[in-house]
Amino acid sequence: MTAALIFEQVLNGLQFGLTLFLMAAGLTLVFGVMGLINLAHGSLYMVGAFCCAWITQQTGSFWLGLGGGVLGAAAAGALIEMLVIRRLYDRDHLDQVLATFALILIFSEGTRMVFGSMPLYLNIPAALGGTMALPGVEAYPVYRLFIILAALAVAVLLYLLISKTRLGMRIRAGESDREMIAALGVDIKTLYTIVFALGAAIAGLSGALVGALRSVQVGMGEPVLILAFVVIVIGGIGSIKGALIGSILIGLVDTLGRIFLPIILKFFMENASANSIGAALSSMLIYLMMAGILAVKPKGLFNATN
Repeated sequence: MTAALIFEQVLNGLQFGLTLFLMAAGLTLVFGVMGLINLAHGSLYMVGAFCCAWITQQTGSFWLGLGGGVLGAAAAGALIEMLVIRRLYDRDHLDQVLATFALILIFSEGTRMVFGSMPLYLNIPAALGGTMALPGVEAYPVYRLFIILAALAVAVLLYLLISKTRLGMRIRAGESDREMIAALGVDIKTLYTIVFALGAAIAGLSGALVGALRSVQVGMGEPVLILAFVVIVIGGIGSIKGALIGSILIGLVDTLGRIFLPIILKFFMENASANSIGAALSSMLIYLMMAGILAVKPKGLFNATN
């Protein structure tokens, strides 16, 4: 266990966490403003990945594919908000869960019909290929650094959008009192469509970026959706800052736990037992962390105004 290995795994955990933030940010934004439990958010992540992979294959340009993935997810989000989600705002959470679960099935089968059952593959663009030297690490993938910087840029832009713009003022007002801003003349339906499309676009960006690291396949969004819900529970429902902090915590705990827990256990037991027990315990770490945080702060680390 060397300092270089630890630092490299910290970077991997940061990259994983910030990718998860892109997923969780849109989810917590939609829930904070609309009070909507959207189980179909993972499907929008999948749409972004598939659009990016298909456009990249057709044009040969990853950057066109990335833009197409973001726009495709945003368009899909706006469409389902107007056709389906808009009818759920005044319904209870059980109806929202059932309707958005149905959307998961529709998106999965629709994607399989359009793109087929075989996974699609994205190549890392040449400009972001290779590795670079960092303090303490001789060679770290440039593309993973790009994901870290892109996610941090999105976090900054979201902060500026919500805290410094007129649209952000309306979003914050919608979190507090939607009836009042509607009475003041704000078109609440249009605002909701914009917020939902924004959340979908961020999820699509996450899917498109991850698509170059993993295969793009039907159902890829559901495992990430579970972790995104853990993020917003830890960070605080409706809090963008909480989503950022929570995702980084989960990324670091999950990555470092999977790498180092089996190594630590080998000091106390045989290698085979350490590997099996370490793998089982490391998969539980983020949920144990969530339980510990909620025991101290039942509403998460931050409230919706942060």
